[in-house]
Amino acid sequence: MRLLWILLKKELRSFFVSPVAYVVLALVMLLSGYSLRAALSILERGPSEGSIVQWMFQPNWFWLSYFFAFPLLTMRLFAEEKKMGTMETLFTVPVETWQVVLAKFSAALLVYGLLWLPSYLNFELIRWITAGQVVVPGGALAGSYLILAFMGAFNLALGCLASSLTSNQIIAAVVSFTLSLLHFLAGLFIMVLGRRVSESFVDIISYFASMEHIRTFSSGLLDTRPMVYYSSLTLLLLAFTHQVLEFRRWKP
Repeated sequence: MRLLWILLKKELRSFFVSPVAYVVLALVMLLSGYSLRAALSILERGPSEGSIVQWMFQPNWFWLSYFFAFPLLTMRLFAEEKKMGTMETLFTVPVETWQVVLAKFSAALLVYGLLWLPSYLNFELIRWITAGQVVVPGGALAGSYLILAFMGAFNLALGCLASSLTSNQIIAAVVSFTLSLLHFLAGLFIMVLGRRVSESFVDIISYFASMEHIRTFSSGLLDTRPMVYYSSLTLLLLAFTHQVLEFRRWKP
């Protein structure tokens, strides 16, 4: 555990001594603020069936910042180490491959969690300014951030795998962005097809459609199936990343 803690501190330090974390944080804050203002504008027009939480997280403009965060947070994790030749140096010390993978993934996940803190504080600020006139349902808010955590872990693990496959950060970022976007587009696929396909096929697509998951959780409904789905894929992708690094570590 001591080695894992040392590696985690090293990775967190590398995030905050470079401008990457601050650029991503500024981007997410800007677009989250715009999404919240747009949600308030909708509620100002008159009565609405949706809450401010639903109007914040469900519309398409919210996702503008979502997919750019993962490539920026993960592209350098392993690709930079390989490019600079420090991966070989790292593995000369008594450290296991799984410790390196877990430390880098955990650091990216902690930074990712920090990105959403300002948006949560915005909801608390609205509660305080409006003295409760704007209802912010606690269950829907907790559900939204819960599913964002599971979805984020999955996409970060996807970015880790992409970064471990190349020494070029740009290629790692493009692969991570493309795969995350393709996974997300399954939800749009449902919306386009509508009733033109069988209900059983729609149910299958809905099982891994991110838009369906955020719609469910932002309504205050907690479904364990998406949590199991994202957790399983996260562990699988991290296992693949471990195997890639193990192969490179012992490759003659």
